[in-house]
Amino acid sequence: MYIVKNRVYEIFILNAPKILYLYGFQREAGMAAHLPLCSKWLYWEVYLRNNLEGRPMRIVEEALTFDDVLLVPAHSLVLPKQVSLKTRLTREIALNIPIVSAAMDTVTESRLAICLAQEGGMGIIHKNMTVEEQAAQVRSVKKFESGVIKEPIVVSPTTTIREVLDITSTEKISGVPVVEGENLVGIVTNRDLRFETGYDNPVSTVMTPKNRLVTVHEGESHKRVLSLLHKHRLERVLVVNEKFQLRGLITVKDIQKAKDNPNACKDEREQLRVGAAVGTGQDTEERITALVAAGVDVVVIDTAHGHSQGVLDRVRWTKKHFPDLQIIGGNVATAAGALALVDAGADCIKVGIGPGSICTTRIVTGVGIPQITAIHNVAEALKETDVPLIADGGLRFSGDLAKAICAGAHVTMIGSMFAGTEESPGKVELYQGRSYKAYRGMGSIGAMEKGSSDRYFQEGTSEMEKLVPEGIEGRVPYKGTIVAIIHQLLGGVRASMGYTGCADMHEMRTQPEFVRITGAGIKESHVHDVAITREPPNYRVD
Repeated sequence: MYIVKNRVYEIFILNAPKILYLYGFQREAGMAAHLPLCSKWLYWEVYLRNNLEGRPMRIVEEALTFDDVLLVPAHSLVLPKQVSLKTRLTREIALNIPIVSAAMDTVTESRLAICLAQEGGMGIIHKNMTVEEQAAQVRSVKKFESGVIKEPIVVSPTTTIREVLDITSTEKISGVPVVEGENLVGIVTNRDLRFETGYDNPVSTVMTPKNRLVTVHEGESHKRVLSLLHKHRLERVLVVNEKFQLRGLITVKDIQKAKDNPNACKDEREQLRVGAAVGTGQDTEERITALVAAGVDVVVIDTAHGHSQGVLDRVRWTKKHFPDLQIIGGNVATAAGALALVDAGADCIKVGIGPGSICTTRIVTGVGIPQITAIHNVAEALKETDVPLIADGGLRFSGDLAKAICAGAHVTMIGSMFAGTEESPGKVELYQGRSYKAYRGMGSIGAMEKGSSDRYFQEGTSEMEKLVPEGIEGRVPYKGTIVAIIHQLLGGVRASMGYTGCADMHEMRTQPEFVRITGAGIKESHVHDVAITREPPNYRVD
């Protein structure tokens, strides 16, 4: 309350001109300074009553999250199976589904990133590892699938059989082209090496020579390639130019993978797309350079508070030195933060301050904005920029993905729902007769000890007990394969699009309307007045 009495009031009145002038209220200070004491009392009595007494707190707006709203059903001309889930991740990168995985050390490494990319999304490799390890994770995803392997590993005719065996074992490949200078002279495969004992002999003694090679020219059709592979019972075919110089390699495995996963998210070289997270710490420049060399498609400048000068400077530096690299900046929860990142050069904005299930930022710091409002405000600010946004955190059900998209998100980032899958890092643990996997926030003590402390601006804290965590460590039930989880999530989003009459992601972001609901509405929305006897795959209430 703005009620001041007795001696305190008198001291304030007598010194008010100085106080007001000090705080920038020069006009009021000048008026008060020329009044007699009795008039000063009257002046400030009126001024306080009119300008201070009862002044509301600096509350910007009322904010809502997923459980506060529902989507309004509308007339529909589309069925769920007819809708398109294609969307944009950045200015230049498109996804076939609106899902990326969280850059968390209990969620995303190469195995999960490969599976998610095959389904049409993208995995973001976490940074709680050395520069070399993270770059190797990226390479593992990029090498997993290719239309034409443009730069295959090669050996020379004088390379020993022992060296070739080491290469095939280390790189996990079954055949290596043999070149002399730029000219293709043969190929050696596991079948050629299987019974060899002369390990110091040159590979030229066992390779398939040039005159027996099966090759195709650049630009050959898939149909022709498949025909040759089938005719000669081969696992790979070499791509050459008119001078018989090696230009690539096509394998039957890659052709089969493309056939099995027609919705996969790939780059222009038909390799799976993958992203990686970096921070703002000392090794960031080295890390980004190594990731770019490994073929990363997008880098996430990943911090808890993206509207800070260090993050803006890092985005600006990255865009200056790697102008073709797509950059995701975050996290922010305000329009001002989003626009600042766009001005610095970000190609996508990540939205979310503290909504995650393992995040304690809002409780520890008292800072944050409920996610639906944060998404909406950022989306409105970005309308004229053509920059997409990611809704990061707070997603528990497929309906939350639909709500996030309707609020303005192009893509959703998922952590907790992917933690506990077969493809996530870590071992399955048995606890009280049920299988679990570890799941922790990147602001937890354990994660910060491993390398994520710079995400929360605590890099350089020498004593672990002085770290101030903004996350917890826990466990989640083992959930099986990620493919089943993705199927249920996308099924829910498709159904939502059917209910709201939206045929594609653009309509979903711009057309549906919300209603705000009460606590009774939330209770009514969930299962009630019954005991679940068989848990469905897409609904779990802990």
